[in-house]
Amino acid sequence: MPVSDTDVMGAGITVPEPNSDYDPSGFRQVFETAFTYASAVERNTHRYANRTAITDSTTGESWTYRRLGEVTGALVEGLRRHGVGVGDIVGYQLLNRPEFAFLYVAAQGLRAVSSPMNFRLSPAETAHILTESEPVVFVYESALSGDVSKALALSSHTPSVLVAVGEGDLLPGAIPFSDLLVEGAPSFRAPEGATVWDETSRLYTSGTTGMPKSVPLTSLNEVLTAHDVIMHFPLSPVDRTMNMSPWFHRGGNYCAGPNTAFYVGSEVVTLPQFDADLVLDLVERHRLTYVIGAPTNLERLAEAQEARPRDLSSLSGIVTMGAPLERAAALRYQATLTKRIANGYGTTEAFWNTYLRPDDLPDAAGAAGRACLDDDVAVVKVYGEDRFADPTDVVAKDGVEVGEVIMRSVKSGYAYMHNPEEQARKFRDGWVYPGDLATWDEDEIVTVIGRKDDMIISGGENVHPVQVEEALAGHSGVADSIVVGLPDPEWGQLVVAYVRRRPGALEDAAAAATELDRFLLDGVALARFKRPRRYAFVEELPYTATGKKQHFLLKDRAPADAEAGLFVTP
Repeated sequence: MPVSDTDVMGAGITVPEPNSDYDPSGFRQVFETAFTYASAVERNTHRYANRTAITDSTTGESWTYRRLGEVTGALVEGLRRHGVGVGDIVGYQLLNRPEFAFLYVAAQGLRAVSSPMNFRLSPAETAHILTESEPVVFVYESALSGDVSKALALSSHTPSVLVAVGEGDLLPGAIPFSDLLVEGAPSFRAPEGATVWDETSRLYTSGTTGMPKSVPLTSLNEVLTAHDVIMHFPLSPVDRTMNMSPWFHRGGNYCAGPNTAFYVGSEVVTLPQFDADLVLDLVERHRLTYVIGAPTNLERLAEAQEARPRDLSSLSGIVTMGAPLERAAALRYQATLTKRIANGYGTTEAFWNTYLRPDDLPDAAGAAGRACLDDDVAVVKVYGEDRFADPTDVVAKDGVEVGEVIMRSVKSGYAYMHNPEEQARKFRDGWVYPGDLATWDEDEIVTVIGRKDDMIISGGENVHPVQVEEALAGHSGVADSIVVGLPDPEWGQLVVAYVRRRPGALEDAAAAATELDRFLLDGVALARFKRPRRYAFVEELPYTATGKKQHFLLKDRAPADAEAGLFVTP
């Protein structure tokens, strides 16, 4: 039922006095019960019945919106018969495949809660999520059954129903996904009693600072996130999209993945595992209009396109999320892939909150853009651990003074499940404090510098890793880098850089360290004291599933690497 004024006031929220004698209860009834995400999907099953909703790039099979309604309706009934009801958790740890999308929709047909999990987690991390969320059903990839078995053994919760997707032997007690589909069930319908305030998804943070935290989203969050993406791309029912990021993350499913595509009536094409050559081939084959991913994905796409050009003329744009888009990289991608490159900055908790539009490039390359249409964004002063700046206590709009970027957004659920301490730190008076440092200019274009806990203090001076990494990215031999602080008795911390080289470049480590040091000294972008004093050349760098650099992993590892002699001094 709709939330009443009494319910709202009972929750400690004051309901404003009406400004006239108009009674909006009729509109409120429609808004709260017919504006759900499930209602949108139901509409499209008949409004766009013969249009393609999803295509499996692995098998070539496609589902129209009519078939999407049929299969999700069959899944709703199957989940119901296996004990899933209102408020129950439907957990799944899957690649970007049709079954993921079907579960996401079907859970909402029961007023249950969809909870996708990172398939790259360790068994202990998966066990942590299983214990906390207590899913009634857990759906897993058969190819990952070894890790899943370990996670189940470690978890204090055992799901009632275990379901396998893909080829391979079943774990004891598991059933194949096909057994969840009830033949002859009605097509998908928005469930009776559902409202926009229902919790529909429970996501998990990608872990730039430690163990994942659970992030609840309402049906209204689902709808307004879809609206946001549709407006910013923009998207229409004739678009074909592919998100290269895993769908379990907010920037995967919700950035022109199933969430957005099924809402607007467009087609989404799956990509179970990222492969640059395959992505380019699929753009050409399916005439994709939008491709979405992390800047690291775009780097590999540019390399592959330069090596073997494809016809990318169908692209209306490429959108990146998860990390800043460095200037040199943005210019390269515009020349190699498409002129229309955009970048969204945000978090699992609030989706994206700034958007760097194609028209902002190349002048604003490296920045995160302006506040999204329905969002408020501010860059506020940074105080100690126990003091948070008021949203009006902003830094100068000069592109120089560094503060913490905060946001107020209708795309956030403003909570962590079962974690009141972290919730109090992150959400304050309707604003999200994500812990990211940034500057902004007179046009309110935000540039993210790094995380508060990633900042290096060397000789009493603050060094922001992203600034150093962007300077290094200007060297033609650097594919990517992560800069961290190494404990030092004289300076407090030394600035050190882990560098991934481009193929055939900077092959001699000693000579490479000297060359990069000279490159930074000769440049104008970086103060001398901020340049790295040690370099380590590595094959891979640690990222979250959505392309955010995991500085904390290398910061923790740096002392052992120094002891082992991995670092080279220029």
